[in-house]
Amino acid sequence: MSETVGVYSLFTEFDISLFRSGKHFKLYEKLGSHCLTHEGERGVYFAVWAPNAQAVSVIGNFNGWNSTSHHLHVRWDSSGIWEGFIPGLESGEVYKYHILSNTGEILQKADPFALCNETPPRTASVVANTWYEWDDTSWMQNRKATNALDRPFSVYEMHIGSWARDAEEPDRFLSYREIADRLVPYIKEMGFTHVEFMPVMEHPYYPSWGYQITGYFAASSRYGSAQDLMFLIEQLHQNDIGVILDWVPSHFPGDAHGLYRFDGSHLFEHEDPRKGYHPDWKSYIFNYGRNEVRSFLISNAFFWLERYHIDGLRVDAVASMLYLDYSREEGQWEPNIYGGRENLEAVHFFREFNEAVYSHFPDVQTIAEESTSWPGVTTPTFSNGLGFGMKWMMGWMHDTLNYFKEDPINRKYHHQHMTFATVYGFHENFMLPLSHDEVVYGKQSMIYKMPGDEWQKFANLRALYLYMYTFIGTKLLFMGGEFAQTAEWNVNQSLDWHLTQYAPHSGMQKFVKALNALYRSEPALYEKGFSNEGFQWIELGDQENSIFVYLRRGHDEENDVLVVVNLTPVLREYRMAVPSPGTWQVILNSDDLKFYGSGSQQGNVESDAISWMNFDNSIQVNLPPLGGLVLKRV
Repeated sequence: MSETVGVYSLFTEFDISLFRSGKHFKLYEKLGSHCLTHEGERGVYFAVWAPNAQAVSVIGNFNGWNSTSHHLHVRWDSSGIWEGFIPGLESGEVYKYHILSNTGEILQKADPFALCNETPPRTASVVANTWYEWDDTSWMQNRKATNALDRPFSVYEMHIGSWARDAEEPDRFLSYREIADRLVPYIKEMGFTHVEFMPVMEHPYYPSWGYQITGYFAASSRYGSAQDLMFLIEQLHQNDIGVILDWVPSHFPGDAHGLYRFDGSHLFEHEDPRKGYHPDWKSYIFNYGRNEVRSFLISNAFFWLERYHIDGLRVDAVASMLYLDYSREEGQWEPNIYGGRENLEAVHFFREFNEAVYSHFPDVQTIAEESTSWPGVTTPTFSNGLGFGMKWMMGWMHDTLNYFKEDPINRKYHHQHMTFATVYGFHENFMLPLSHDEVVYGKQSMIYKMPGDEWQKFANLRALYLYMYTFIGTKLLFMGGEFAQTAEWNVNQSLDWHLTQYAPHSGMQKFVKALNALYRSEPALYEKGFSNEGFQWIELGDQENSIFVYLRRGHDEENDVLVVVNLTPVLREYRMAVPSPGTWQVILNSDDLKFYGSGSQQGNVESDAISWMNFDNSIQVNLPPLGGLVLKRV
């Protein structure tokens, strides 16, 4: 054993006990590389979990990548942790672990707990720290109210590498700090309450969009340092904008330097390929039944919430984790102990994850991307639920887009696609997503999903957005959708910002800004967003005219908001019921000229004592073609 590696440990016996029982949720404070002073000498302490290794050494530029000079010591307690202190090293040192497995296999692995990795395609880890002098105290102290389920929650989903590029160097990524200069004022101007970043964790394959992660604790160095990302988050917080991260505990790639067969054994992934290999993504599935793996994953969630002040985690591909037969044919999966297809280990993991997150960070949100009818995704764990804060409403998204793709002349035959969501819409705390997945792989951009000529396409999309923002649940819109990007999303280039100089696109942008302002200013649109007390159909059966009328309610009846949407290209005089007598004012018209509408007008309208649709009062309004009105009693 080399004398240049000192015997030293950050672990206590209690740490080891927690780790082995799956209850250590801050492993990043122990495992990985840490600059410190030991016996008067500055250097770096290394610790790595490799229980099936014969030997582990640290290799890097500092020793010419010599695997024999700096061997780590294995702990005596059978934890499988190798550790040691190397004097003279400092932040910025590039390294990997050289692992000799029990079977004699030689592996060179990046540090699973590295706080920084080399910029791809290079794959080594870099000694770094996450120290940052935060200046977002006001946000952190008050975000509980902003992040609450009865507050407006309007999310702008984006991919950092393709949101914008330098006009003079279109192949160059903007840094986190350069993004901050452009993004923060834009989001503030547009009125979104939150930004959701697609995965920022280090991933070697850029076209994976960040979903094939090798460095779970490292912000991608393509865009700068950890502190640069923290600056971006801080700037958003200083402008009262929350930050959600995409988090991927569902699978990881098989890159030679990554987690796969880390110590020559199936350490992080399940050894049974029926549980450990994902046929769709050609990647590997975490072993949720292994205590140390659960500690790794929950520690990773804690890391981003604690060190980066993240306000929420959107958990990717939850359905793929919950079902043993996900994307598998008969004979390719094994039932659980009760003969079912539920992955009981993953269910236990989600419950433990949500309990741990909400107990330590009660003012954040966890959001499940879950596409099935699994019961109780957002039900508390004490009521046998999974414990998430919100769930993506994938059924609403599919039904709504299928409806809007139809030529208006055919929409009367698909009327139920627009009304069905309220049959199940209050079973969960739903978020309405129009996400990145809907504008790739030949699905077309949002604007080109719409039928008709140019004007009709834009009118249809404005009507869709109005319906989305005034319907139940919280909201998510993918970048580019707010100004009707015409091309599908391309991860290798910037959004087509030049389109905003043209009236149809600038009109759409102004309309989304108006929708965010409406959503944030009208309590009826968010106070009871997950309750049937907050929504009432006034007219849901007029399929001949493709008209929908509904009421949104908050805590105060005076704030009730009435919404009517006409999804045919016909200007109509239309009588509809109102819940109470008085004067009703149009507070938003999707057909306004400033939004590139046709300019149809509807001023204040006094109710008539004419019984209509089981209500005592009604009003006569001019409905815009392919448009909608939002009204409020004055």
